[in-house]
Amino acid sequence: MILRQQEQNIRQWINKGKAIIVTGPRQVGKTTLVRQITERLGKEVFWMTGDDPAARAALENISLAHIKTLLGEHEVVVIDEAQRFTNAGLTLKLITDHIPQVQLFVTGSSSLDIASHTKESLVGRKFGFFLYPLSYAEMCAHHGHLAERSMLENRILYGYYPEVVNNGPARAQKILNDLSDGLMYKDLLTLDQIKKPSLIVKILQALALQLGSEVSYNELGQLVGADTATVEKYIDLLEQSFILFRLPSLSRNARNEIRKGRKIYFYDTGIRNAIIKNFSPLALRTDTGALWENFLLAERMKRNTYTDYFCNTYFWRTTTQQEIDYIEDAGGRLQAFEFKWQSKKPARFPQSFLDAYPGSATLRIDKENFEEFVG
Repeated sequence: MILRQQEQNIRQWINKGKAIIVTGPRQVGKTTLVRQITERLGKEVFWMTGDDPAARAALENISLAHIKTLLGEHEVVVIDEAQRFTNAGLTLKLITDHIPQVQLFVTGSSSLDIASHTKESLVGRKFGFFLYPLSYAEMCAHHGHLAERSMLENRILYGYYPEVVNNGPARAQKILNDLSDGLMYKDLLTLDQIKKPSLIVKILQALALQLGSEVSYNELGQLVGADTATVEKYIDLLEQSFILFRLPSLSRNARNEIRKGRKIYFYDTGIRNAIIKNFSPLALRTDTGALWENFLLAERMKRNTYTDYFCNTYFWRTTTQQEIDYIEDAGGRLQAFEFKWQSKKPARFPQSFLDAYPGSATLRIDKENFEEFVG
């Protein structure tokens, strides 16, 4: 069993009178993590999963009396894949407000319904935790620094899904292809908002091919045959399903800074490569730099989340194509990072940036020093 960094973070908030909500992409180990935590509490656990039609039916017409009868004397309750329950928000609110002896755990692989119901109903009643695919730091802790470092290219190509890291390349490709062919966004496909399921696939493929580049919704719409508003809505839904995330542009001072730019990355590089059906070695690819950039950003997100390091994140670019890959703003202090796969390739930070944001820290990240950045 690979120890997840969020496990200890979650344990310290048990029995504090609030629901514990664990969200994240599908198949990253949320259910396994919650099962492991609850089994060690030494109490009988009442478990309901939204993937079970009978469980969904049991919570269709919910009332407090019905919930109390359903839960009985259980002190630990798990509602797994909560976004698939119609009345998830109301159910969670009733349990936390009226059955205080119950420690409620909730998992969700999509923020779609959880966001629309839970945020409304559970303000001040929950502790939220995000679980990513496995991280570089977690795998180093599991089987050693040297072993994980030797797997770096494999991780960039195949990613960090738990089932993937335990299999060789052939099985890893099969697992990732199954995920990218529909399982990742099966909740999306049940929504009335998704009028053209095939459009989701086209948008994902186009975004995967534009990795590391600034994305224009208008140009993307022309490419996939959809209007700009539809493209933006579908990308928003894909982000809420934890498949991809957006990185906005930093713009505060200079006139020539791009003000509304955005780049789009994937939570897992293995999923991205499965979408474009390309698992070729890095030496044979034209997108190695973009993959390295995505890998580092995803690992940095994991590190920041698990250590409660709060910052705003950006890229920076001017109309004259001067660019910085990644910027963190923590309390007004800027750190600027340039990512280089080839260690000998120089990194230069534009003087116009340094003039516009004096006092900013600058750092080049490559294969030789990346571990401190992601660890």
